[in-house]
Amino acid sequence: MVDWNLAVATATRLVRPGPEVSRDEARAIVAELRRHAKESEEHVRGFTRMASEGADDTPVLVVDRPGWARANVAGFRELLKPLLEKMQERRGASPGGAVFNAVGGKVTGVELGMLLSFLSSRVLGQYETFAPATRELPAGTGGGGRLLLVAPNIVHVERELDVDPHDFRLWVCLHEETHRTQFTAVPWLRDHLQGEIQSFLSETDVDPMTVLERVREAAQTLAGGRPEGEEDDGGRSLVELVQTPAQREILGRLTAVMSLLEGHADFVMDGVGPAVVPSVGEIREKFQQRRAKGASRLDLALRKLLGLDAKLRQYRDGERFVRAVVEEAGMDGFNRVWTSPNTLPTKAEIAKPADWIARVHRKSE
Repeated sequence: MVDWNLAVATATRLVRPGPEVSRDEARAIVAELRRHAKESEEHVRGFTRMASEGADDTPVLVVDRPGWARANVAGFRELLKPLLEKMQERRGASPGGAVFNAVGGKVTGVELGMLLSFLSSRVLGQYETFAPATRELPAGTGGGGRLLLVAPNIVHVERELDVDPHDFRLWVCLHEETHRTQFTAVPWLRDHLQGEIQSFLSETDVDPMTVLERVREAAQTLAGGRPEGEEDDGGRSLVELVQTPAQREILGRLTAVMSLLEGHADFVMDGVGPAVVPSVGEIREKFQQRRAKGASRLDLALRKLLGLDAKLRQYRDGERFVRAVVEEAGMDGFNRVWTSPNTLPTKAEIAKPADWIARVHRKSE
């Protein structure tokens, strides 16, 4: 179904080179990022009051753009395995299925590689929740993930924003370390999230022609070339175009969780920042402006198609939710959100934090 090796090769071949740095400068940057990642553990744990007992089992890896792409191919391969096996079985029983598999796997591998090459220059860091361990990319032995810091992208953005590089690197590490703390301090969170994702994938219409038709619709949305007579779909993303009604319900829950995780990371990053990052105000202002405007019209169109604009809303809406709850109930009161899947906010509660407080706090009292 997917030629994973071809996906890695394509991404590696197409990835844009990072900023120019000398060998000594590169070594110094990598060493500093590792120091900041270690330092961030104490800052994040102290601020959030979350006991991250499994953090030692989740390695911190400083990678380049091809390394990030390889890690994500491994993650996709693991996460999508049940869906692809289901599609393989369905396709193999159809006339010409073997030929379709051979050709389709190559095409899909190239497309995935192209997508990852595009994204590989935009990601500063990532906590890989479902990362399988490989020889090149170790992961937690107890089912934990790994924390990736993409050094070329961090250097590129700090230069583009013209901010203090040492402050910016620590600021990024604070955000990513918060994600690692979330998953290592809340043991059930990984399994819950994986269950929701697998439920979403199991609802996928596995008829290849149907999927291809929906991808065609998505491509037409990007190009602005819908067939004559068809109504505008409102600029829906690729994810929205290929989902069923049941998937919309699951996606609503996933959106709420991701808004919580991203907003919490932004809140922690800004909460810790003033004490340890002297220029945090300047960094935050410039970074928010960069986030909002994108790099170009093509970048904005691709962000819309891939649903990346929804991720930007998750940062904003989630941070507002966390801030409102902490102001009303304090940090310990907010931390009730990690009690169980039942105490996670709904999508509606992300927009109305008072409703979550009423449900989780006043109801229990």
